[in-house]
Amino acid sequence: VSAPLKVQWFGCTDRGRLRPNNEDAFLGVQFDAQEVHHLGKHGEASCAEHDHVFAVSDGMGGAKAGEYASSIAVEKITALLPRSFRRTTTGAGVDVPAVLTELFRQTHRALKYLGSSYAECQGMEATLSLCWLMPGRLHFAHVGDSRIYRVEAGTGRMTQLTEDDTYVGWLFRNGKLNEREARTHPRRNVLQRALGGDNQFVDPQVGEVPVNAGDTLVLCTDGLVDGLYNEQVLELLGEASTTAGGINQAERLVREAITRGSRDNVTAQVVRLD
Repeated sequence: VSAPLKVQWFGCTDRGRLRPNNEDAFLGVQFDAQEVHHLGKHGEASCAEHDHVFAVSDGMGGAKAGEYASSIAVEKITALLPRSFRRTTTGAGVDVPAVLTELFRQTHRALKYLGSSYAECQGMEATLSLCWLMPGRLHFAHVGDSRIYRVEAGTGRMTQLTEDDTYVGWLFRNGKLNEREARTHPRRNVLQRALGGDNQFVDPQVGEVPVNAGDTLVLCTDGLVDGLYNEQVLELLGEASTTAGGINQAERLVREAITRGSRDNVTAQVVRLD
């Protein structure tokens, strides 16, 4: 399978039917050694000249604190990404895991500081799941229960790259619950780790996988999987790829999750590699 030459992305967030405000946020940026560009909700670009970063975050906290927490989490990415590193096709010279770990630690410190400094921000926390796309490689970092999936070209198999930082996630990974049981478990939303809040130190899950032309990435907050099973996500992605015209594939997933009963804010990003 060939290396991807082009990246196409779609993003959508919705407060859903039950929540008064939207505590989710998402971000897409494109950067090289000189500059960083924010990406819109939909677009496409060459993989050859730029790296791309996509991220989703789900904030938690009283009043507007959750909304604020998730926006800080995604904005820190733009502020802290190394803007002057010398890119090569392999990313040589950049210790990506170290950069991502430091990014998460600084975000964690910022949220803790704000939470302890301002009464309205007390206890603010956020999940963060981030993809850094380089030619032929995907680096990712993650804390919380938002998710990153990869759908492989050819096989069409969908794999969850991130591990939910919940006890229910641990039970599911160890075969003690099936997907249906995990989705309906009363403690499914109880986080063991998040950025900010009472968490002392946060080491993100950091990893990398090869990516090929034809692969699709899905980043989402837990509101999406509150409404959709993995098989339904795959099915909707397959339908969207055969639909002509400018359908926002992330919006399709978000709308379906809400229609099928998600009780949370819902956010999705779909990233296709060609």
